[in-house]
Order: sequence, then C-alpha cells, then structure tokens
Amino acid sequence: MADTKRVAGGGLAGGIAAWVVGYLVVYLLNASEIENSLGSGVLEALTNENVTWKLVGWIFYNAHNVTVKIPGLFGQTSQNFVAGSEEAALTALFVVPPVLLVAAGVAAAWNTAADPTTAARNGAGVVLGYLPLSVLGVFLFAVSVGDATAGPNLVTGALLAGAVYPFVFGAVGGLVGGHLSAE
Repeated sequence: MADTKRVAGGGLAGGIAAWVVGYLVVYLLNASEIENSLGSGVLEALTNENVTWKLVGWIFYNAHNVTVKIPGLFGQTSQNFVAGSEEAALTALFVVPPVLLVAAGVAAAWNTAADPTTAARNGAGVVLGYLPLSVLGVFLFAVSVGDATAGPNLVTGALLAGAVYPFVFGAVGGLVGGHLSAE
C-alpha cells in the first residue's frame, strides 16, 4: 500500500511539475513578444486587464496540438499559432511538453519497478497531476470580451493535453526510468 501511494504521489508531483515548468518555459520564451503585439494591445483595451499570461497559455496549449477557439464576425475559428508559425523558435515549442513529460515519467518510475509494464504504468501516473491542471488551464486562459470568449478548446485541452500527452510520454519516461534504475 505504501509503495502504491509513493508511486501515485510521484506521478502527481511529476505531472504538476511538468505542467508548471512547461508553462514557465513558454512564458519566458514568448511573454515579451506577446505583450508587445498588436493583438495583445487590442485585447487589453477591450478587456481592461493584462492578458499576456493568458495568451502565453494559448501558446502552451498550442504546443500540445490543442487549438484556440476565437469568435469572429463570421463564426468561430480555431487557431494553432505554433503550428501556423514559420518561426523556428515558436515551432520548437512542440518538443517542450513531450520532453518534460518524459522526464517526469522517468522520475515517477525511478526505482519503482523492474518490469517494463509496471514501469510504464508508473511513469504514466504523471497524468494524475497534469490532467487537472490542463482542465483548469482551459478556463484560466479564457479571454472574454462581452458575450464572446476565446481560449483553448475544452475537449482537446482535457483529452489531448491533459490525458493523452502525459499518458503516452509519461509511460515512455517510465520505461526509461524503470530500465535505468534496474541496471
């Protein structure tokens, strides 16, 4: 029982750490450019609040292949600013979530199991910390102007960013962590 709690706690902590560090990396690399952009200025004028941290959240979700829903005059559009960019620095953000989740999976599975199946399952436990923050982030990063709201797509934000990414990359990290700790 204590071992199960330790593994779950490691997955929870690893998932939280990967999510927070991932957001901070995206923030540090993009906040000043976003803050000085025309779009940010317009949104700040319309909402009367600082939206830079929310727009950084959009980029963070985009790095998980989650689109942002943006209402417009002719209906709602979906946008992935990372995928649509020709800037290498922005498209490189696609590697941030997988690398951090693999590292979290390694840490979560380290010295927990020698067999690959258990090690992968222990690494995938990072979903325990990553999923709740991914769901919460969808709501925190929403920007409302009047009756219109723009922000990360709830379904793909929860399923893709919150469940699939941490499950797959955490399991890969768990395999690595289990293998390395068995040697």
